[in-house]
Amino acid sequence: MADQFDVIEAGERGRRRWIGLAVVLALLLIPVVGLLASRDPEPGPVSASRTPSPITSLTTIDNPPNMLTAPVKHKGGDEVIQVVFPHGVRAEVRYPSGLRLAAMGVRPYRAGWIDGMFREFVAPYGGEAEITRGGRPLRNYAPNVTLWPRQAGSGQYGQVLLFAFGPWRVAMYDRGQGLTFDQRTALATSLKGRVTKDGYLVLTARGGVQLAEPGEYAQGEPIGPQLWFGGGAGETVALVPTPDCAKRARMPGVVQGRGRRAEMVCQGDVLVAASGPASFRTKAISGIRVTMK
Repeated sequence: MADQFDVIEAGERGRRRWIGLAVVLALLLIPVVGLLASRDPEPGPVSASRTPSPITSLTTIDNPPNMLTAPVKHKGGDEVIQVVFPHGVRAEVRYPSGLRLAAMGVRPYRAGWIDGMFREFVAPYGGEAEITRGGRPLRNYAPNVTLWPRQAGSGQYGQVLLFAFGPWRVAMYDRGQGLTFDQRTALATSLKGRVTKDGYLVLTARGGVQLAEPGEYAQGEPIGPQLWFGGGAGETVALVPTPDCAKRARMPGVVQGRGRRAEMVCQGDVLVAASGPASFRTKAISGIRVTMK
């Protein structure tokens, strides 16, 4: 009996020993499993759809001023500047210092005919960006001549030829049915621009392009070579060489446009026209003196 109990006792102690070992192992494994469970999972491969795309480059527009600020000399209470009209004739302009004409900036204007069709050549007040709007040209007619779409709100005007002469940009706004491809190509090669040493633009033409001379008119306005100071929505002064000015003077469209009040006076054979506040107009009309050379 004793041996039987010993055997039975021995068997119970063996089971208890294995159970004890199992409990100890379980107690050891619990913190290990908890530690493994608490670790962050390894990052998997990033799908192509989640890859951030690069930021598109911003478009910038290089738009230098399309006007010239002439050097000023002071004489008494006046300022004196030297100018060159777009047909190559030089002049001296003297005016009261308070008028600050040179600081307004000056631009050239010419007009003419292409195969008998009247067109104007204007230096846009807003520079190249006024025409291009940061876009792409429709066509190139020459290394310095591009074609641009019709501008919104331009009324009767159509596509625009943009000429580059050194730092200057000159626009020809088409009108009516527009010039043909051959006429535009001829104009692109026929209209020439020369920049003087003091920065003024002189325009000449050849072939089927004829430029208007001082004293010529179209649609009731002078279309001969002119210099425009200022512009946009601000004060404007136009100097227009006009032979026999006292009898033939007419208001330039750039000055009286948009319903603005304007005044004009003849200084010898040069028409001086101004728009802006009454005090500015009075000072410009009475104070500007032009001496042709």
